[in-house]
Amino acid sequence: MNLNNVLIMTGDLNIRDNNRDLLYLHHSTHADILREIADSLNLELSSSIDQISTQYMDNPQDSNLVLDLIFLHTNTEEFNNHMISLDFQSLSNHTSLSVYIIIKNSEKEKKFVNKLRNKISCINTTNIYNCEKLEEVTQEFTSIVEELWYKYSKYVNITKCSKVWWNEECNKDPTEYQTSRRRIHWIKYRKTVKIAKQIFFDNRIQEIISTNKKPWDLKN
Repeated sequence: MNLNNVLIMTGDLNIRDNNRDLLYLHHSTHADILREIADSLNLELSSSIDQISTQYMDNPQDSNLVLDLIFLHTNTEEFNNHMISLDFQSLSNHTSLSVYIIIKNSEKEKKFVNKLRNKISCINTTNIYNCEKLEEVTQEFTSIVEELWYKYSKYVNITKCSKVWWNEECNKDPTEYQTSRRRIHWIKYRKTVKIAKQIFFDNRIQEIISTNKKPWDLKN
């Protein structure tokens, strides 16, 4: 099994350690083993924006815990920390952990994210009282993601001629020229390519200016 492209590892790992849980006074060797596993996958422990517990005990005499962890890919700039959302705790004694991922300015991506969020919010999680119910909810979540992913994603055949600025208009015009072999259609194709390049790089420049302001990123 190839695990070279793992971007995220998360879950209720049940490992307390004083490096991340200020209420816990001891260091765990299991935490070291977990870090070694994460490091082998090029993952590192994500820092929570809010330094709070992730599990809240029913008994007020017991201390709350930090058990839910997220490990993220070390070379992923789009997301490098997570949030602990107490508002989504519901009836569970665990809080929800969420990762904010930057979505580029694309209408299809916005529709995908909005529909995914709406459908996930409709999943009934109030009656998970055994493993069978948990499996049903997990399968429903998986089906939603899979359905929307195949609806909004597209298959791209990467070749040595593929360019990041290439768009659907660039696909139409060469086909028109190949059919007619007329010079006017060749000129139209070249103009379409020029416009596509200009739009792409103008947007890329604005993205760099408004985010990290590193001009050397223009070389990438």
